[in-house]
Amino acid sequence: MPHRYDLYAIGNALVDLEYLVTDDFLQDNGVEKGLMTLAEPESQAKLITQLEQTLTREKQASGGSAANSIIAAAAFGARCFYNGKVGNDALGQFYRADLDAAGVFSPATAADASAPTGTCVVMLTPDTERTMNTYLGISAELGPNDVDAEAIRASRWLYIEGYLCTSDSARAAVADARSIAREADTSLAMTFSDPAMVQYFKPQLTNMLADGVDLLFCNEDEALGFSGTSSIEQAIDVLRKISNNGIITIGPRGAMVWDQHSVQHLDGLKVNAIDTLGAGDSFAGAVLYGLSQGWSLVDSAQLGIRTAAQVVSQLGPRLPLDAYRELLGVSTS
Repeated sequence: MPHRYDLYAIGNALVDLEYLVTDDFLQDNGVEKGLMTLAEPESQAKLITQLEQTLTREKQASGGSAANSIIAAAAFGARCFYNGKVGNDALGQFYRADLDAAGVFSPATAADASAPTGTCVVMLTPDTERTMNTYLGISAELGPNDVDAEAIRASRWLYIEGYLCTSDSARAAVADARSIAREADTSLAMTFSDPAMVQYFKPQLTNMLADGVDLLFCNEDEALGFSGTSSIEQAIDVLRKISNNGIITIGPRGAMVWDQHSVQHLDGLKVNAIDTLGAGDSFAGAVLYGLSQGWSLVDSAQLGIRTAAQVVSQLGPRLPLDAYRELLGVSTS
């Protein structure tokens, strides 16, 4: 079947609400710094009330790990399909309009009146570390019936968000999507998404990995936590059993890239980091764009490093859409 899409991504569709906070605010409100915490609507509403009593909301954007990645890939020029679920409410309308403006095809982001659109409260401390409090809303009900088999068969890559491991129905959707992709020779990529997924949901994450993927994304903490090792080199030895190709991002130090034959360290770029939200997501989107265009894994990762460096230099999880294409002017395709 001809490839109508370069990338099909499946993930939790969430609206990001971003605030600048202090470490004291996190401590006073019992929020564990640096992790994503799943919340009930009442507790998240209480947290938002606390935030808005003294702080201003800096940004609101359609989000979710895979959504951030696919919006970046689409902005570079990839043909993208997003599989998520939002509520039949104002935030759901905002979400769908945001994807449409980004050029992402997403009929499977279905409006549903049974629950509200999911939200992710993003709290950024002065050291640029981001802490997230997430109410999944209707996104937790993403299931096999939401998977578009025809679109997966017509895609070069299927990209799976690790956050989906927290939902039974979402894991079932991923299992179906994986099966369809394998039968269609659609390549599989997956991200661990967050250290909390590795720490608290490793069995479910392992279940989603099943017989492995063609490309794995993770950061240093996730790699060490999942592999149970104390060095990146040891972690790669373990992760190679899951994926022949992979990338471990290591913040300003760049990234470790492996394939079947070698491991390479790619240097990071020196920038004034303001906000790390979405950096890993945009990195993955850039890499998947490059691979879908026939680039090497290393060249794709270099584009990812340049993209992430720009993202951390500003507030919010994404760049202005035209900024992605500008980054291609220095790419080595």
